[in-house]
Amino acid sequence: MNLSQYTKEFSKNIRLAYPVVLGMLGHTLIAIIDNIMVGKLGATELAAVSLGNSFIFVAMSFGIGFSTAITPIVAQNDAKKDTEGVRSAFHHGLVLCSILGISMFAVVYFCKPLMRYMGQSEEVVNLAAPFVDVVAFSLIGVLVFQGYKQFADGMSKTKYSMYAIIVANIVHFFINFFLIYGIWIFPKMGILGAAIGTLFSRAIMVIMMHLMLRKDKELGQYFSGFSLRNMQKTLIKKIVAIGLPSSLIMLFEVVLFTSAVWLTGSLGKTSQAANQIALSLASMTFMVASGLSVTAMIRVGNQKGLEAYEYLKTVARSIFLLTLLLEIGFALIFIALHTVLPHLFLEMKNPEKLIENTEVISIASKLLIVAALFQISDGIQAVVLGALRGLQDVKIPAVLTFISYWMVGFPICIYLGLYTDWGAVGVWTGLLIGLTVAAILLLFRFEKLTDKLKNRKPESVEIKNVEPKTLN
Repeated sequence: MNLSQYTKEFSKNIRLAYPVVLGMLGHTLIAIIDNIMVGKLGATELAAVSLGNSFIFVAMSFGIGFSTAITPIVAQNDAKKDTEGVRSAFHHGLVLCSILGISMFAVVYFCKPLMRYMGQSEEVVNLAAPFVDVVAFSLIGVLVFQGYKQFADGMSKTKYSMYAIIVANIVHFFINFFLIYGIWIFPKMGILGAAIGTLFSRAIMVIMMHLMLRKDKELGQYFSGFSLRNMQKTLIKKIVAIGLPSSLIMLFEVVLFTSAVWLTGSLGKTSQAANQIALSLASMTFMVASGLSVTAMIRVGNQKGLEAYEYLKTVARSIFLLTLLLEIGFALIFIALHTVLPHLFLEMKNPEKLIENTEVISIASKLLIVAALFQISDGIQAVVLGALRGLQDVKIPAVLTFISYWMVGFPICIYLGLYTDWGAVGVWTGLLIGLTVAAILLLFRFEKLTDKLKNRKPESVEIKNVEPKTLN
């Protein structure tokens, strides 16, 4: 293996990935800002936000997973210079994402009573219910934003979503600050203030994304000619055929992590709060892998459109290698700071909550050791899934992820978490094993599929490399 053929692709991968990473970190920061600012109110409030967000994240993951179908279709048509193909994919994708956003809001709203049947503390449930009502409505904005974002990503314009999310986070922080704590003339609303901050920040993301893409010299042309009458059943079916399995893949993983929230909640609110702290920190580093997953989807989709299968494999492997190196670095940081990082989320100066918060930090520090290991597997499976989406291969990966998460990982979570003295650490050990199995199976799938493509048709041109585009 010639390592240099992969490392020389690193700069191209990073140029595409870093705006996506920062944008995704911004998405995660919206929840993390809620956790940190609400955590200052107490472990009960933090557990309530954790429970409420677990419902939101399940619905959001399904919608975001579906929206990823837009990117490889746009990227493939862009590589072939098919302007009408790009326009049609954008319009169809945006309509479907809007419909899905409304549907996800309705599902979460009407499923909210399930919180009372999940063995959670009544105090936590009562706080979480109004939080869910407000944040669920923001799902409409999230999915419309995703329609714009996935289109822009497919056109290799990855910076716009980053700009929108940065502004949204600034707005979110200030609304939270005034409404959670009741600063100045504003009432003290607690976690409901955090929910309102989330709702407004996500509305701003949509508005900014629409205005920026419409003004872009290259992308603005694709806004013309929109009409519901132009919706085509064949393209709708194609997007659904890619989007639905992609939704299920993301749903399988997020529900697994959500189940960890519920399992740790049944162990007590300190375990649930510790789980939320560790999950928040792990989610931040996972965003790097998520950004590289989008890069894999774009670059692999480009090369698939050009039928440059040999180079496609080199590009994908370079992204896998870069992800591995970065995730190992993050793992070392988690191990080195596992007793320090949890203190960011809790107020240790309050003597009334000192004993409770000390227990939360003790559990969270142990979870971060497991998180250090599982994020390596999580990062690899994420980027391989991105490459497979770029190939528009989603059905078999959906089966493989279901087996890994729910036939391997989840039973281990239950056994080690509830039937041994491992507690929350046992739950996270199950997550680690499930993610590792997924990473291995998906790598085998990618290698098998790309070998078939490479042998089926030789490359017809000497160099087939679509460079990342620059913003005007």
